[in-house]
Amino acid sequence: MAKALALVDSIITKIDSELSSTMSIPRRIVRFYASSDDSKSDCDESQSFYGILDDDQQAKVGTTVSILNTDNIYDTLSYKVSNNKKKIGKVLAPIDAVNIFCIGLNYKFHASESKMALPKYPVIFAKPTTSICNPLENIILPKSVIKGKDNDNPGEMDYEVELVIIIGKKCKNVSEDDALNYIFGYSIANDVSARQWQLDKEKSGSQWIRGKSFDTFCPFGPCILLEGAKDVNAQNLNLYCKLNGKKVQDSNTKEMIFNIKKLVSFLSQSTTLLPGTIILSGTPDGVGFARKPPLW
Repeated sequence: MAKALALVDSIITKIDSELSSTMSIPRRIVRFYASSDDSKSDCDESQSFYGILDDDQQAKVGTTVSILNTDNIYDTLSYKVSNNKKKIGKVLAPIDAVNIFCIGLNYKFHASESKMALPKYPVIFAKPTTSICNPLENIILPKSVIKGKDNDNPGEMDYEVELVIIIGKKCKNVSEDDALNYIFGYSIANDVSARQWQLDKEKSGSQWIRGKSFDTFCPFGPCILLEGAKDVNAQNLNLYCKLNGKKVQDSNTKEMIFNIKKLVSFLSQSTTLLPGTIILSGTPDGVGFARKPPLW
């Protein structure tokens, strides 16, 4: 009997040591598959995890993070940090998005370089959720958009770095004053664009979505910056894009024409935004098609 009690006590002690403790809202979290060995060459894809990134940590393969325990990732009040740590084996898109709304021409200088008038209201289009790919995976180019050796196919592939707004609570007809209460957090995405399929009236049918909708045309992540965490102000974040190691876009989210609160409020009018809805909030200037010569 004594041995049985000792065994039970040992089990309880072990469980207690692995139980999570409640915590304040972390600044950044990452979704990943854990490395299955120390070589970082393999990972276990049977289960994904969310991990907490310290301020000095990068969301990349090989980083060791504390595991975040929760039954609902959108409920930050339920977060508990586990004593268990795991090494990142593969970085995943931050969430499985349920809808993707996109905003066009939301930076003044981008509208100018595109030779388009400044919008009076947010310009809305969409991407399918099948366009999402993990942040470190290859973008697969359709044969129809690959640059050829002659003028018959001059190329059209373009980049657009964008701040992503992630909705965390179901909302509809939200005011600008209340908008932040429905935001889970923020991330980053590349609104990859096939410009001829986007802007050629015959190919696109005068709609942008076709040139934005191909598989892998929305690299998303790697981490989430959580709304409500200490010192988080997504309306004053540096935003840049590098192509082959060279910085080609460099701006700040404070330069948006329609700010984050306005976008969430506008999109929610007579329209339900579900948890897991993401909003690509527009790209700054520096895109390839507006350069002379174009940068494909």
